[in-house]
Amino acid sequence: MRAARVREFGGPGVIRIEDIPRPEPGPGQVLVEVAATSFNPTELALRSGALREVVPVPLPLTLGWDFSGTIAEVGAGVRGHAAGDRVVGWTDGAAAEFAVASTFAAAPGRVPLVDAAAIPLAGLTAWQAIAQTHIEPGERVLVNGAGGGIGGFVVQLARRAGARVIATAGPRSAAAVRRFGAEQLIDYTTTSLGDALDGPVDLLFNLVGLPKAEGDALVRLVRPGGRIVSVTNHLEVPHESRVTAAHVLVRNDPRDLGALVALVDGGAVELDVTEHHALAGLPGIHRRGENGEIRGKVVIVIRA
Repeated sequence: MRAARVREFGGPGVIRIEDIPRPEPGPGQVLVEVAATSFNPTELALRSGALREVVPVPLPLTLGWDFSGTIAEVGAGVRGHAAGDRVVGWTDGAAAEFAVASTFAAAPGRVPLVDAAAIPLAGLTAWQAIAQTHIEPGERVLVNGAGGGIGGFVVQLARRAGARVIATAGPRSAAAVRRFGAEQLIDYTTTSLGDALDGPVDLLFNLVGLPKAEGDALVRLVRPGGRIVSVTNHLEVPHESRVTAAHVLVRNDPRDLGALVALVDGGAVELDVTEHHALAGLPGIHRRGENGEIRGKVVIVIRA
């Protein structure tokens, strides 16, 4: 099978499309014929070696986490699933024609199967970030980094919970973020948050990696007793502020994924798929990702 592989850490040029043996499903696993995977910015750090101390991985490495596709084989002990089932999920080595997985959900029928690959990692991160705090209807919620793949899900889920959403995004993402339900859009390329806000917010979702000074400035925008949820670096809050801060590390939870897929199937959550590319285009996507040129979710089509 063809797979996007890395044999050494480095720039996007280390990504090679290689022919490697097709994996076999073990007990409790299924073999998925992959329709598509999707690009996640964290893969840049994995490929470059920046995460080698945090996430040690053996080389050579097959890239990709998100997948959508069709079950080709089921391993011993698998119940309730059969060859031919269309599924979506998250596993290591998804940027390949086949991948093995042990956690997944039925793919949504409302969207093309290849587009469903945009859901797992970004969608689960957003779902679990929202679950960290109970949103009261009418609360002012600031989503910092709403134009990325996670941001589109967070804006929609927060709006669905009744929040008044304020979102930061660049010009390329403005229309999509407004469509997803943001009441106020702040262009971070031209305007400071402090100048744009007309008062403190109840809840902050931070989806952007920030240096300490910028993180501290962001914390000051939350009212006393408010809440912060960050999916990147942990934001420190002064004790006297009475602000609570949580740091979300996403979990590969099939129940959460199934609940999110149900919202997509019901039309309550829209996917922000902005581009489709072939597997051979993955090095170029990594280059553009490093230059900040990616918005929304980019899907890598393995088999249409």
